[in-house]
Amino acid sequence: MPQLQPLEIRLSTLAQLFNSFDPSPFHQKDLDHDAEEYIVGWADELAPKASIELVIRLPADQLETAERSDVGRAIHNYFTGRAQQARRTMRFQLREGRSALAIGLVFLFACMSLRQLVGLVVPAEVAGHILQEGLLILGWVAMWRPLQIFLYDWWPIRHFAQLYEKLSVTPVRLQAEQAVAD
Repeated sequence: MPQLQPLEIRLSTLAQLFNSFDPSPFHQKDLDHDAEEYIVGWADELAPKASIELVIRLPADQLETAERSDVGRAIHNYFTGRAQQARRTMRFQLREGRSALAIGLVFLFACMSLRQLVGLVVPAEVAGHILQEGLLILGWVAMWRPLQIFLYDWWPIRHFAQLYEKLSVTPVRLQAEQAVAD
């Protein structure tokens, strides 16, 4: 079995881990923004294949309550939801890319056709040449957004969807915080 790399979070109360404004039942609560950012940022720095474990350190008097509340399930539910949301975002973006590609191709075809027409109607002087080249550039600029979506924009969304899926099954361990002697 691979060695688990522990991600430790020290809390004074379990409530610090969750969004205090979320009225949902405990197992469906959102994580606190800072806690989520810390967990995701830390997990993102590790190698994609690294096995991780989330260790939540609480004062000893808070531990029993935390164990009864099934924190692991709440965290897993949260990251499962985030993974689903990221997948929906990626599907929407790819659908938007297909629409933008169709519109861009039609516009490019129109610009190329208009460019040919300008070549026949307007003398091949400077103005006609500038107009032809302008239409060519305009047609290709219309392809910018679909190409950006299909070549670059989906990568980070997919990356975070995979990271959230990994965090949705990461073992969660509660541990009593050692009392610091004065």
